[in-house]
Amino acid sequence: MKIALLLHNAYGIGGTIRTTMNLAAALADRHDVEIVSMMRHRQTPRFALDPRVRLVPLVDTRPDGEDAKDPLFSQASQDFPAAEKRHHQYSRLIDTRVAAYLRGCPADVIIGTRPGVNVYISRFAPRRALRIAQEHLRHDAHSKKLRAELASHYRALDAVVTTTEADAAVYRAKMPMPGVRTLAIPNSVPEPAVAPSEGTAPVIAAAGRLVPGKRFDLLIDAFATVAEKYPDWQLRIYGGGAEKERLAARIERLGLTGSAELMGSRSPIEAEFAKASLVAVASDAESFGMTIVEAMRCGVPVVSTDCPLGPGEIIQDGVTGRLVPTGDEQALANALMDLIADAPGRRAMGAAALERSRAYDPAPIAQRYDRLFTELEASRFARSWERGRATTRTRLGRLARRLGVSPGRRRAPAARKEASA
Repeated sequence: MKIALLLHNAYGIGGTIRTTMNLAAALADRHDVEIVSMMRHRQTPRFALDPRVRLVPLVDTRPDGEDAKDPLFSQASQDFPAAEKRHHQYSRLIDTRVAAYLRGCPADVIIGTRPGVNVYISRFAPRRALRIAQEHLRHDAHSKKLRAELASHYRALDAVVTTTEADAAVYRAKMPMPGVRTLAIPNSVPEPAVAPSEGTAPVIAAAGRLVPGKRFDLLIDAFATVAEKYPDWQLRIYGGGAEKERLAARIERLGLTGSAELMGSRSPIEAEFAKASLVAVASDAESFGMTIVEAMRCGVPVVSTDCPLGPGEIIQDGVTGRLVPTGDEQALANALMDLIADAPGRRAMGAAALERSRAYDPAPIAQRYDRLFTELEASRFARSWERGRATTRTRLGRLARRLGVSPGRRRAPAARKEASA
């Protein structure tokens, strides 16, 4: 089977890129796989790509490249949703290249990995192929305008795959799509190339983009409480972003210089997690929680806010990690201190986390996709019938409303009206 996975930019850094490359490598054990990058901004990808997987870039966005000379390069996209936050990065040149690629695509399965790319697939991919939208963001993280546009396009696809069961339930409730399979398949995280943490180093690690929603400010405040009681422990925060200067100032203001540090970006992050005894997540929301699984794969228990939607599906509270109320600085500090004080319990929790993390091996995740492909192929006719029935009901409902007929009732024939009169 030929499989194409479409990425926004395979040459960047991010969880969606990592998990797509992981999935592509696992699928390559049985299939012919390629990753199609809407754009490229550098010569080579930052993440290592399995040599069995082809990488197809569509538009080179570097200012000195040949594509930059094309007049369409400077024209705004007309096909990528305007409400999608990446719209400003898309051009008519990308529109035309994507449309040409998809219309001639020989793949049996075409998978998109962000909303705007999924819209491209709905518009241009051949209907003979299985067309699947992956959603790496939460339904409720999309604007109302974007959700309305996505609904019309997603209803033409074969499946919508979320990363959590909770988000799949939201899509089924808020965006009903007859004939479209809506389900959850988590991201995959391969076994790291480092030995598991021994759980003895006095280090708490955290990683992610330095943006407000990750709430590193809350984590730093909680760590200030931890540091008062356990001054030998350190907090190491990995990542880059717009909040760097503000967080650095907060560390200095709280007197944590030397014990709390902004370490910059690291890839892969597992080598740093393996040096820690605890990993902390303070986010207000997580569509999945890649860093949680990456820490667990290193045998490190995670203390996380029980934010929507991913942490509660990954962490078994009190067994593989700890869950605390979102936004609760004291609860976060208390959970960290509980595990700092209980070294044997912390190491036992790390061992349980390592065992649990094997559920996210790429191989079983790829098998779930294989089963989905088989199911979608076998149910084509039934799903088409379901879609057709729903469309007919919708059209009849609109006609009834125009004629002033209440749903489920018919107008009385004129002859019966006269007779009753």
